[in-house]
Amino acid sequence: MPELPEVENARQVVEKGLHRVITDIDDRDTYECRPHRPGEIADALVGGQLVQANRRGKAMWCDTVTADGSAGPTLGMHLGMGGRIIVTAPEGDQQSSYGGGDPHVGVRDTDKPEWTRFTMTFDDGGQLRLFDKRRLGRVRLEPDIDALGPDAAEIDRDQFRERIGKSTTALKARLLDQAVLSGVGNLLADEVLWQSAQSPSRRANTLTTEELDDLRKQLRKSIRAAIKHGGVHTGEIIPSRKADATCPRCGAPMVRGTVGGRTTWWCSREQA
Repeated sequence: MPELPEVENARQVVEKGLHRVITDIDDRDTYECRPHRPGEIADALVGGQLVQANRRGKAMWCDTVTADGSAGPTLGMHLGMGGRIIVTAPEGDQQSSYGGGDPHVGVRDTDKPEWTRFTMTFDDGGQLRLFDKRRLGRVRLEPDIDALGPDAAEIDRDQFRERIGKSTTALKARLLDQAVLSGVGNLLADEVLWQSAQSPSRRANTLTTEELDDLRKQLRKSIRAAIKHGGVHTGEIIPSRKADATCPRCGAPMVRGTVGGRTTWWCSREQA
C-alpha cells in the first residue's frame, strides 16, 4: 500500500487539476467507486471545480465548488496498492501529463484504458484519471477521515511524545497504528527505526524523551527524503531488507522477524 510520501506525491499531481471546470466524469466502475451508483459522483461534481487537494497520512481528498461557486462535496481518492493519479494538461500544452503514485508503474502501462478506473474530464480537454491495474483503489464522496491520527509529517513534538511514548506496545506497532499517527507504513517504519537505531520490538514507553525526540526527527527526515526521491522504496535500508543482506552502516547481518503482525527487518547489532 502506498505510504505517506507516495500519497503526497500524488496529491501534488492532483493540484494540476485544480480550478479547471469539470465537464464529464466516468464513474461506471462500481467497485472502485463504491458505494455510489454509476453517475452519482458525476451528478455531484460536473460543472464544478476541484479547488484544494488535501492529505492526512495516506488519505487524500479534494475540496470542490459547484457551478455557482458554492461549496460542493469532498472527493476522496485512495490509491490502493498500486494506483496512480494521472493528470493531463490542457490540449495543445507541451506538457502532456503528470503522474503520481506507484513508482513501479511505467508510462507505457498507463496507456491501457482497461486499467483506468475513474476519469474526470475538464473543459480545456485535459483529464484526471485513476489508473489502477489491481483495482484496489477507491473514489468516493465525503470520505471519513475523523478516525485518523495526526499526520506523521506534521505532528509536533509534544503530540509525538504523548501518542508514541505512553504506550506499552512494540514501538513499530505503535508507529503503524493509523489512529495514533497517520501515514507510516511498513517500509517507512523500518527505515525510521533503522535511522534512529531503535529496536522495532522495544516497548514504546521505555524510550526516553531524548530518544522520542530523535525518533520524530528521523521520521520527518525520512519522509522529506522519500517525497523528494519518489517514494519510500528509495530509503537507505530498503535495499537491505532481504536474506543474506548486511547493515549498510555497520556491516552486521540483517534480521527478519514479525512485529505488530508485519514483516520487519532490522540490524542485528545496532537495533538489538
